[in-house]
Amino acid sequence: MSIVWNWRYDVNTNELTEIGDYRTHKGKPSFTRSDSILKAIGKCIDIRVSSLKASKIPLVVIGNAPLSNGFCKKADYLKNAGIIQGFWSLNPFPLNHGNTRKTTPNGGFIRFDDIDELNESLSSLFSENLNFFSGMKSPQQLGKIIEIANYENTYQNKGLKFLQMINRS
Repeated sequence: MSIVWNWRYDVNTNELTEIGDYRTHKGKPSFTRSDSILKAIGKCIDIRVSSLKASKIPLVVIGNAPLSNGFCKKADYLKNAGIIQGFWSLNPFPLNHGNTRKTTPNGGFIRFDDIDELNESLSSLFSENLNFFSGMKSPQQLGKIIEIANYENTYQNKGLKFLQMINRS
């Protein structure tokens, strides 16, 4: 469900009349439905763990409504963990009369108010050379990987060696 507004079309006058935003609709828009959010998170995780090539794919969930309060911390956590690069709302005014959240503290959710903001975020997203990594390693295993990676001569090479070893072990 991605409906944000309710509208009435009058055939006789050929006019479209707004009759309510997402709060008055019987259904709920996707970002306010836990089943939709959980499905999106599950799909992002599925992509993330599907292959090493998928570790470089930026993942954004696009919607048109505010993120529900219950998912704000989760959105920030998922962004910080690298599972997803954000939940993005492309609707600058999802409420008829009222303000909605612009962003969460760590940018896991962002509402774009104009095309320039969206373009800026897209440019930033595609210009970064990000790599997702995960695993369950003991402190001893991690220490060994870090020590070996530290023998490389540049930060870039150290990072690449770390990623190579953590994904191989």
